Amino acid sequence: MFKIITQTSDFIVVSKSTNVNFHDEGELGKGLFSQVKNYVLLNSTVTDLYPVHRLDKMTSGLLIFATNNNSAKIFGELFQTHKIEKYYLAISDKKPTKKQGLIKGDMTKSRRGMFKLLRTQKNPAITQFFSYSMGNKQRLYLLKPHSGKTHQLRVALSSIGAPILGDSLYYSNPNMELNLIADRGYLHAYALRFEFMGKEYKFTLPPNEGALFLANNFKQKLTEVAHPWMLNWPKYNV
Repeated sequence: MFKIITQTSDFIVVSKSTNVNFHDEGELGKGLFSQVKNYVLLNSTVTDLYPVHRLDKMTSGLLIFATNNNSAKIFGELFQTHKIEKYYLAISDKKPTKKQGLIKGDMTKSRRGMFKLLRTQKNPAITQFFSYSMGNKQRLYLLKPHSGKTHQLRVALSSIGAPILGDSLYYSNPNMELNLIADRGYLHAYALRFEFMGKEYKFTLPPNEGALFLANNFKQKLTEVAHPWMLNWPKYNV
């Protein structure tokens, strides 16, 4: 369900598995936060744990938890001022309307718990991305969100005609052949970069769940984006 990647006196970074809800699910069991908190409190000198951001149930990858109130406040400010760089990986088998660039627009609730992207720009969700052909009609997407809206990346790719494989909400009319191997939602929180109390931190975590994430064509493309902050991202100020 999770693995601790690093632990300092002020925060821990964990790897979240796919198909794990962040919050408790009643009779379905404890969520990720409760499980991480219980483990850390039992196995270290930490006396409390604070969530500072979240991932959707289907999304795997890197998550930060603060271990004291002061660091929670600092991380809250870092996220609010967009000073934590986050990079995600996704796979789609649909042809996008554009292969790289900026996806920007307000988001509003739609049907069945879904959201949709609008053309208005009052309080927009903002995502930059590159994409790479992997063959077999699949594309790898490297996504850099500049905001933190619910379902933001899933909606962003859906809006350009490239919904994420295995996404039960936004991937409609699935190709039966690929649907058989879409054994998870193919979205992964791959990398984090930030400065905390005068020290720079960088984390990358390749996905280790899902047939398409373990395939050789994906692994070969991943080498091109191994350190995503080093790519030539067009400068964008939120």
